[in-house]
Amino acid sequence: MKLSGKIEKIIYKNDDGYLVGVLDNGEKIAGVYYESDVEHIKGASVELEGEFVYDKYGKTFKFDEIKVTNDELFFFLDKVVKGFTKKLIADVIEHFGKENLVDILENDIERLKEVKGIKEKRLEKIKESWKKFKSLREIGEFLAPLDVSPSLITLIATSLKDTTEPCKKIKNNPYILTNIKGIGFKRADEIALKMGIKEDDQNRIKSAIDYAINNFCEANGNSCIKKDVLYKELDELLEFKDKDSLYESVILDMVIDDEIKELDKDVLAPKRLYEAESFLLKSFKKRVKQKGEVIVKDLDEYLKNSPLKLSDEQKEAVRVINEGSKLLFLVGYAGTGKSTVSKIILELLSIKHQTVTTCALSGIASQRIAERSGFGGGTIQSLLSKYEDKDYFPFDVVLIDEASMINSVLFATVVSKVKDDAVLIIVGDDAQLPPIGAGDVLSDMIKLNFAPIVKLTKIYRQNENQAIAVLANEIRKAKVPPYHQKYDDFRFIDVSIPNYFALKNSLSSEELKQIREDNHQNIIVHILNLLKENLNDARAFLKDKKIKEYINHFQVITPIKAGTLGVENLNKILQNYFNPNPKNCIQKGENEFRLMDKVVHIKNENMPTWSVLEYKEGEESFKRRVYNGMCGVVFKIDKDEEILHVFYPVEDMVVEYSFDEAFLYLNLSYALTIHKTQGMEYNTVVIPMTFSHYMMLNTKLIYTAITRAKNMCYIVGESKAFEAGCKKFDSIQRDTILKRIGNEDKTV
Repeated sequence: MKLSGKIEKIIYKNDDGYLVGVLDNGEKIAGVYYESDVEHIKGASVELEGEFVYDKYGKTFKFDEIKVTNDELFFFLDKVVKGFTKKLIADVIEHFGKENLVDILENDIERLKEVKGIKEKRLEKIKESWKKFKSLREIGEFLAPLDVSPSLITLIATSLKDTTEPCKKIKNNPYILTNIKGIGFKRADEIALKMGIKEDDQNRIKSAIDYAINNFCEANGNSCIKKDVLYKELDELLEFKDKDSLYESVILDMVIDDEIKELDKDVLAPKRLYEAESFLLKSFKKRVKQKGEVIVKDLDEYLKNSPLKLSDEQKEAVRVINEGSKLLFLVGYAGTGKSTVSKIILELLSIKHQTVTTCALSGIASQRIAERSGFGGGTIQSLLSKYEDKDYFPFDVVLIDEASMINSVLFATVVSKVKDDAVLIIVGDDAQLPPIGAGDVLSDMIKLNFAPIVKLTKIYRQNENQAIAVLANEIRKAKVPPYHQKYDDFRFIDVSIPNYFALKNSLSSEELKQIREDNHQNIIVHILNLLKENLNDARAFLKDKKIKEYINHFQVITPIKAGTLGVENLNKILQNYFNPNPKNCIQKGENEFRLMDKVVHIKNENMPTWSVLEYKEGEESFKRRVYNGMCGVVFKIDKDEEILHVFYPVEDMVVEYSFDEAFLYLNLSYALTIHKTQGMEYNTVVIPMTFSHYMMLNTKLIYTAITRAKNMCYIVGESKAFEAGCKKFDSIQRDTILKRIGNEDKTV
């Protein structure tokens, strides 16, 4: 049945594109629209296919198909494709004619510059938007009949916007969808099975194996997997039983085709991780064998002239480098003077080497080591980007700081860029959390112990009331420190539930749940009181346009994402205190970005960017890599163009996001997970801690959390939960290729 009319108003809509509306003839309609935002079709003339239904809400026309009929081309260019004004649409239609215009947009879009008012910058916006719209429409028409939700269609179309013939590629192998963040094997498999893929299809089994191995390694930090573990993962993914022989057959083909690596008959590894870690082992061993000349003949005399006085273990690190070593692992706990030793080592090396650089994974860490050592540098990503067309970095000395954060693939990428005869210094703290992703290079190299390693253990502090480093190192050893004492830089605010264990034995689970929730709310009140004490200073930084200082002044960090004390809930609460009356904002579902919000970029992605100078001078944007973990401030929201701009102060970068991209690639950053803050440093850190976090709490997590504070650390929560976490030694060992093949080499 068909129905047509003009959409008079939208009564209801959700993030999945479902809408309830009313036509100008009074008929109520309901259904899903996926081609753009639902608001775009308000006022549009439409033709619908579906049927009338009668329920408690009355008579409604439930449509399966919806088509805009009032000059569809004008409608989409006006409402959906960014870059056009109504006048420009009229001008291009008059210039090219409707029949030719679609062909020009499709095949010769550069000709739009024939029309006055369309220059290169506007053309780029039109190109990008037309490509995205076209892809969304094609993918929507292809996937909507397979019951794929509009939100998932949008995610797929956005992710495949730069892919040629995406529908054809999905038809050939629907499992390419597993490469999209947010789409696991299960979702891709549902689509594939509806497309007619058979349950025992080789592509299905192969995709499941590839997904299971990579997903297991990334989730657990391992770089390899035992076959019995893999088979359990596959049984769950594929809903099979007793199919080991089928798995074996496909695995054998994948090993023969060099798609996965077999370490022994029971252990497999993704090819990319095998290549990364075997390269690292080979490279480190090669560097160990190299020896340079002695730099200064009398090292003790040289060090006497330094204003920085070193302990014996610190001198040992300098001695290793002075004697010509091309590789050094400098490992030290919080407060042991790694930066001091790094500075002296680099000054020593600069006697014979002209080009020296430092780098780290996070912007804050790279800036910190550059400032403290006196030798410039940048983030690992900026170095890789700057010299991506070169075989090697143009440096004779490279120091990599915060190495515990770096996973295998990135570590291998960086080391491959360091010249064979350059001096490589790797600095880190193995008491911190291991990297996000597969591998644990720093920890593995300490265990393998074939390269020069100097470990700093003595803690230095300015006075007896500075306790962060001391408390952290007690926790590292699985000891409960004297945390209730008053210190200049640490305070524990006890918000425990009185008689909790007695209540646990006497109350119902629902009653206990309510008491815990009330306690969580009480913890939030204490966090907000601490925020109020710091808010004026934070706002003063913002007013003075000291954005870096604003971002790093006050930070809440928490072990988890979900729940009352998780990142998601805390960010919404903190947003209303940091940024209560925004001049401009955008919203999607429960998520909202406001002008001047603190945000974090959450996915490595190529984005339109400017340096601050380029932006001020009105230059064209340039596509650069924007990395997971970069923190900035939203400083411009343009609702007409549907774009927002974020300034990242550490990277000196402005990044442009479409509204869709903003909700895909940004999160608020008033609260961050402890994992996300590795390598960062904040003036004041506040950490909620309760038994609801118990599964996450351990020595490494708490050690990492409190060492994020530069001047003041508050832990707010349950004392027994904190004590339990301090005693829970993180003994989990990652199963890595580097460790396996490194140990094999030892036995040969």
